[in-house]
Amino acid sequence: TNNAKQTGNKRRSRRSPHSLITMFLLKAKPDLNTTLPVRQTASIFKQPVTKVTNHPNNKVKTDPQKAVDQPKQLFWERKLSGLNAFDIAEELVKTMDLPKGLQGVGPACSDKTLLSAIASALHTSPAPITGQLTAAVEKNPGVWLNTTQPLCKAFVVTDDDIRKQEDLVQNVRRRLEEALMADMMAHIEDTNCQRCRFDSSS
Repeated sequence: TNNAKQTGNKRRSRRSPHSLITMFLLKAKPDLNTTLPVRQTASIFKQPVTKVTNHPNNKVKTDPQKAVDQPKQLFWERKLSGLNAFDIAEELVKTMDLPKGLQGVGPACSDKTLLSAIASALHTSPAPITGQLTAAVEKNPGVWLNTTQPLCKAFVVTDDDIRKQEDLVQNVRRRLEEALMADMMAHIEDTNCQRCRFDSSS
């Protein structure tokens, strides 16, 4: 038995380095671990790597407003041109006149188109309506145009404008109240007439 052990040890010692490497590769198994990599340090404890997907200075990823807002087409207000409103009698409703301070900017921007653009901005955008603040937009509107604002020059709303608008609203409310009162009185009178006819017939 001692001779057999000595013979086996001699055979193992005679193996070439190439055969030892081959045996090591055959015994090795593929690494199928899908966990996050760990730092290869001298510490005996595993230190996981922190995975950073964004950076505080990266405005593209951290700004939620830019992710929500959809891109707008330049001069999309021109699609509103040629649209008219009609009443129940199919007659054309006269559009209101814009204040003198509102002036259009851009190619083929009429007063009707500007009025529709301002009305659309008031109903869809929470931001204040200031107009195009950059003066360079008049030279090259295709480059300097702010798509979040309507196609009009920058304007300032004064206290006099607010006072005139308040007077206009109060006048319209007064006329509406008078029309409703007249309709109610006519309805009451019609009801009384019907009661009188019913009493006389009975």
